[in-house]
Amino acid sequence: AFLTNPNSAEAQTEMRDVEATAAALQQPLAVLNASTDSEIDAAFGEMARRRAGALVVGVDGFIFGRSERVIRLAAQHRIPAIYLSAEAVAAGGLMSYGASIAAAWAQAGIYAGRILKGAKPADLPVAQPDKFELVLNIKTAKALGVTFPQTLIARADDIIR
Repeated sequence: AFLTNPNSAEAQTEMRDVEATAAALQQPLAVLNASTDSEIDAAFGEMARRRAGALVVGVDGFIFGRSERVIRLAAQHRIPAIYLSAEAVAAGGLMSYGASIAAAWAQAGIYAGRILKGAKPADLPVAQPDKFELVLNIKTAKALGVTFPQTLIARADDIIR
């Protein structure tokens, strides 16, 4: 399943990418839209009804702001989920893969320093994330009955036990 906020600027691009990946893996995909708390609750009911084997949580400020709710519902419905941020995994999510927020803040600090030294913001190059993190939560995996392959554990940047 893929949980997305249809009002997000990234929703269409994300949906296209997730659908292409599901097709390449020959896996069925349920796209579930949520832009309110009640729609998040209903989406998890639908995932349970469809017996979703896993969940990809979309990148969106609304959904990110309700990470605790999403994590709780994923655990309640026993749906393994992957999130964008390591913070979601620290809060009990199963796993995440995404740009390092700490590295992004460090880059923002560097840019702020350049601007304070007189650089014009328009002259600074657009920075793309260059550090991505894989974070796994072993405790959540055990609760869900999920076993991470040793190769994945070896590649993880952080493991929460």
